[in-house]
Amino acid sequence: MYQTTGLEELLRALLAEAGRGEEPLPEDFPARRKLLRALMNQRPPVPAAPELLALQDRFLEAEGRQRQSQVVQWTDLPVSAVDSRLALWRGDITLLACDAIVNAANSALLGCFHPGHTCIDNVIHSAAGIQLRLACNALMEAQGHPEPPGQAKITPGFHLPAKYVLHTVGPIVQGAVAPAQREALASCYRSCLTLAEAHGLESVAFCCVSTGLYGFPPEQAAPIAVSAVRDALDRCHHIRRVIFDVFRPEDEALYRALLLHG
Repeated sequence: MYQTTGLEELLRALLAEAGRGEEPLPEDFPARRKLLRALMNQRPPVPAAPELLALQDRFLEAEGRQRQSQVVQWTDLPVSAVDSRLALWRGDITLLACDAIVNAANSALLGCFHPGHTCIDNVIHSAAGIQLRLACNALMEAQGHPEPPGQAKITPGFHLPAKYVLHTVGPIVQGAVAPAQREALASCYRSCLTLAEAHGLESVAFCCVSTGLYGFPPEQAAPIAVSAVRDALDRCHHIRRVIFDVFRPEDEALYRALLLHG
């Protein structure tokens, strides 16, 4: 079974690259898979040897084939009763097959370096593979400064079912939400859709930008998100569907109310 042998080869290559080649591997597969994610999360955005990338690609491709039955096609999702351009789905955004998923990034745009962290930035980078951080690093080196809130960048999706990832930095809220933070959040949604439209994309899935560690109250963020998306879609010709992807049942209830009642 390639998943077993391939994972061992990949782990040994990553450990050797990190100068930890003598480190023993965990005995069981789940612990080894957890170690792989940790090593990927901590790996700096430096060029990878072709042999290492080949090992990673073979492993993630095999893993992707095993998960194929869990992948959800954007065309299969039910649309809003009041706006057929919008849909709601609660699930793992890395299992959604659409043109682009949106990543709530930090200003460095390099993903989360904390091993196994549950933030969406970590989840997306872990599923996409090493190449996503390298692609983001190339964008940031060309830009020469941290990514400000409210803008968007696009990269390939690499090992994700989605073709592309749209990276946006949301506002950080501490205390009451200021008008400038509301505008920055709305700009995240508008900028992502403007970029998707420019690339001729038909389907975009948003996570709940800024409502996790960045502290934007979900009950205030959801109506801003829906309003900004509707406004942006009125000026788009290529985009057929925007999916609001949520993880918590509380967020699902917020968006369901907005999409049912307008």
